[in-house]
Amino acid sequence: MKALLLLGVSVLLLVRSSCGFEWWNVSEVQAVTDGFVGGNPLFVGLTLIRGADAKGAVCSDGSLPGYHLHRGYGSGANSWLIHLEGGGWCKDIKTCVFRKTTHRGSSYHMEKMIPFTGILSNKREENPDFFNWNRVKVRYCDGASFLGEGYNAAAGLYFRGQRIWLAAMEDLMSKGMRYAKQALLSGCSAGGLASILHCDEFRALFSGSTKVKCLGDAGMFLDAVDVAGGRTLRSFFGGVVNFQGAAKNLPRTCTSRMDATSCFFPQNIVANVRTPLFLLNTAYDVWQIQESLAPRTADPRGYWRECKMNYAKCDAYQIQILQGFRNQMLNAVKGFSMSGQHGLFINSCFAHCQSERQDTWYSNNSPLIGNKGHRLVQDFSPMV
Repeated sequence: MKALLLLGVSVLLLVRSSCGFEWWNVSEVQAVTDGFVGGNPLFVGLTLIRGADAKGAVCSDGSLPGYHLHRGYGSGANSWLIHLEGGGWCKDIKTCVFRKTTHRGSSYHMEKMIPFTGILSNKREENPDFFNWNRVKVRYCDGASFLGEGYNAAAGLYFRGQRIWLAAMEDLMSKGMRYAKQALLSGCSAGGLASILHCDEFRALFSGSTKVKCLGDAGMFLDAVDVAGGRTLRSFFGGVVNFQGAAKNLPRTCTSRMDATSCFFPQNIVANVRTPLFLLNTAYDVWQIQESLAPRTADPRGYWRECKMNYAKCDAYQIQILQGFRNQMLNAVKGFSMSGQHGLFINSCFAHCQSERQDTWYSNNSPLIGNKGHRLVQDFSPMV
């Protein structure tokens, strides 16, 4: 995002931007490498958190959680960027048992090396603000945005997202993060939601002298009405929260006034986040269009199929519905945008997750406003 990330005092809102990219149902690693526009990316090895199991901090199958760390140097030696991996959620025995057979639920299936691109890149020309920071990608293997707490003995399922979060932070603090002069918590998709929900917890880890901020990329999941008049995503999130026991770990500032499912939607959270927070999202989030606005269950006759795969084929009514979703996104962040300490960049790309891919983070055709892209966060505040 050629102008996105050093968080500051100004609030930036872009509602129309030209974008030359789209992607759909591809794996995270494939999406990252497909979006790489430079030379060979840096591959970083997996570190398992030894002793995490003694604290009950385990993936869905009981295996150890992990992260990928690339050390900073020079001016970035005491700066830390923690990026929470995304990858959907699971809401019942069937979907959670399936995740155990993938890297979304077991470290036995995690890639031992992953590419660091976009906001995690080690190249100045690709990531000028964070290239020499200590950069960490925390793997996602619980299925509830690092919030679950519970155990299903019959299915052998561990819901330990909150414990994984705590174990990862404790391990990283012991490896030097406690001395950070500045620290940024970020995440994409389910990880973007997690970065919003854990933002104030992250701030509480550090002394008052550390500059701490958060970035939620593609984490603004809306409590939207689908094309059939139902609430597909609310129903799904309700299953996640209840099945995985996430309610007890949701922000008290929300659960004291709303039901737990509502508090899994960031539109009900962001106004009460005390730590400076930057929201990066598209007004036409493709995941939400596919899975929340016009999912197959709400479109059994396939009226939306071609439109979802090629927006040039959307008819006037479908465009009106998409515009309505865009307006709902803008209304959801309107109050948040009035804050002097927070910031946001909402563009009109048909995309999902923009900070991890090089083509949308920092390249010749990445989204811009006023000739700025990933430096919008820098204007948001002088973090670096």
